Amino acid sequence: MTSKAFDVYRDFPFFFQKELVEIFQAHEKVSFQKGEYILEEGKTANEYYILEKGLARSWVNDFNGNEVTTHFFVENEIIIDVSSLFQRIPTQENIVCITDCECWKFDFETFQELFHKIPNLREWGRAWMSQQLFIYKQRSVEMFTLSATKRYLNLLEQKPHVVQFAPLKQIASYLGVTDTSLSRIRKELVSHPKKN
Repeated sequence: MTSKAFDVYRDFPFFFQKELVEIFQAHEKVSFQKGEYILEEGKTANEYYILEKGLARSWVNDFNGNEVTTHFFVENEIIIDVSSLFQRIPTQENIVCITDCECWKFDFETFQELFHKIPNLREWGRAWMSQQLFIYKQRSVEMFTLSATKRYLNLLEQKPHVVQFAPLKQIASYLGVTDTSLSRIRKELVSHPKKN
């Protein structure tokens, strides 16, 4: 199990090698095609995935029925709806593949077994959740404190694959701007790269 995707576990310093082997072996390699849903609104998540190759996004419909992108998942990130998976409730989000995707699936029942068997997996879970909470909090604050241009530049720096493969409309909704505004921002950055 040499896949870089498993670095999400390897980066946690307290796992013993035999624990990592058991965790890795509990994953199943799966593939999704571009446009295929990993999770649909109204369904309950029964697994999470580590994205080895490709790009996916989560989205909801706003009160006017427009799609709003809530997150982009890039390679070596975990694709998950935490509330749906762990509270066993139907999801409000859709998770769909922007490109063909190769993932490692970890089903809920196996995760629960190992969660109780391997204390370090519990510690890893707590550490991972804390990190994700920080990331989501930071993003929500930045939506109010940073300009749209700065938010776009951050996305470009942190997740360049998104700007390369995701449609403009999806990126704009993620950044909280219109397609027209995002087009203008991109043109300004091309014509005045040093200004920003």
